[in-house]
Amino acid sequence: MSFSAARPLDPWRWIGIPTAMCLGATILLSAPIQVFGLRLPEPVFLMVCAFAWAVIRPSILGPVVLLVAGLFLDSFWGGPLGLWAVSLLTVYAVTLAMRNMMTGQSRLMMWAWYMGMTAVAMGTGYLITMLDLKAAPSLVSVLWQFLATVILFPFAHRLIDRFEDADVRFR
Repeated sequence: MSFSAARPLDPWRWIGIPTAMCLGATILLSAPIQVFGLRLPEPVFLMVCAFAWAVIRPSILGPVVLLVAGLFLDSFWGGPLGLWAVSLLTVYAVTLAMRNMMTGQSRLMMWAWYMGMTAVAMGTGYLITMLDLKAAPSLVSVLWQFLATVILFPFAHRLIDRFEDADVRFR
């Protein structure tokens, strides 16, 4: 059950603002700050958008924004161009294909779905990096990034809860 009233589906409201927030959080957490000798985690904030947008409703704007934002992440982090764009689009496509099974599920089950989609993204990114470098990346680093990204599920759940009932055509 939704705790807040459904919001209208203006593209700037359910796509623009979350994208700006995710990119801002990415830039903020990339600061070279160390706490007890450890750097800040680098979760993939756009995973929240990739998952939530596919659950909320199919749209042509979602994949286009994910492509552009993924290319921004690649150039910002200095990775191979297309790594996060392909990973996020893969998550969007798989989530969209599984959307009918996800709707109406409990919060814990949605978290499990989100964890699975994060594993899909990390696996895709791992394979692309392996093909680009011709060497296997550190599995420990991938695991830490996976855990840091899975912790972001409450933000995806809030986004889904806020806009899920806004468009009656896709119920």
